[in-house]
Amino acid sequence: MKFCDHAAPRDWVDNAVRLIDADAQRSADTHLLRYPLPTEWNVQLYLKDESTHITGSLKHRLARSLFLYAICNGWVTEGTTVVEASSGSTAVSEAYFAKLLGLDFVAVMPASTSPQKIALIEAQGGRCHFVRRPPDMYTEAARLAAECGGHYMDQFTHAERATDWRGNNNIAESIFQQMALENDPVPEWIVVGAGTGGTSATIGRYIRYRRHATKLAVVDPENSAFFGGYETGDAAYQTGMPSRIEGIGRPRVEPSFVGQVVDRMLEVPDAASIAAARFASTRLGRRVGGSTGTNLWGVFALIAEMIAEGRSGSVVTLLCDGGDRYAGTYFDDAWVASQGLNLAGPTAILEKFLATGVWDG
Repeated sequence: MKFCDHAAPRDWVDNAVRLIDADAQRSADTHLLRYPLPTEWNVQLYLKDESTHITGSLKHRLARSLFLYAICNGWVTEGTTVVEASSGSTAVSEAYFAKLLGLDFVAVMPASTSPQKIALIEAQGGRCHFVRRPPDMYTEAARLAAECGGHYMDQFTHAERATDWRGNNNIAESIFQQMALENDPVPEWIVVGAGTGGTSATIGRYIRYRRHATKLAVVDPENSAFFGGYETGDAAYQTGMPSRIEGIGRPRVEPSFVGQVVDRMLEVPDAASIAAARFASTRLGRRVGGSTGTNLWGVFALIAEMIAEGRSGSVVTLLCDGGDRYAGTYFDDAWVASQGLNLAGPTAILEKFLATGVWDG
């Protein structure tokens, strides 16, 4: 009789899961904020404030799920170097969890990544590896992981399967629990962007699983492939262009994007995303990121549609991250001008909407 054992020792795995669960236990759920709208509209808008996670963004949930998924699949164990293709908030959050577990973390990103984002990743103990062309991130991350015997986390493939969409305090379950005592506890719409596609897949599946009447809308910035892929039904659709709105938008339709659970998609110009982020920051008394602006542009269009049709109800979207990390980009007039963007038109649309409920976007 022959025996062959390849499984890693379980002591490290048991402790790693405990550490991640303990981290979640120390964290309260994120707040659901009321966004000020005229009372006569009979529409309530709520923002799920994901900026209050310890790493400052919605991606904290994703990173936690990805690490648990990789550990419980036996892909990550003691001494594993974790590699990810990310220049943004996912890399910041994954660096945090790698540090928590005593693992090395490498983020593969374009050489054009902002110094602020690099600093956030390095502050969590991560290392940054640069590529000249953004589309090369995927293959370079896989190559690095293979070269060092590490694990390529591959958020874009695993995001939709790493999260338990049936519940277990995922973002969808949290939203509906927090809405339970509101005037309209079942939202007419939930509006999110797509970076990996994992969040929209989780929410869309949960809505169907719980048999809610809520519809899911996904907003997509300029240059991103998700809208084109949804419109044409082509899962291989590509633009080959990077998104200026960090955290959402991709040059290709990612494997984690499940278009079948999305009820509507809206394409949002980058100038509109940035104008909406600034507009909301003024009303909330705090800066919000560009992806939150993209969400709100889509939200306002849908609310105007509800008003025009005489429908009341609630709408929920995500405050994905804070705007302070974008002080040198979205909130910098010189940077906006350097991108050839004019915020005057979108700002006028937002001001008219708030005054009249009419949407000219």
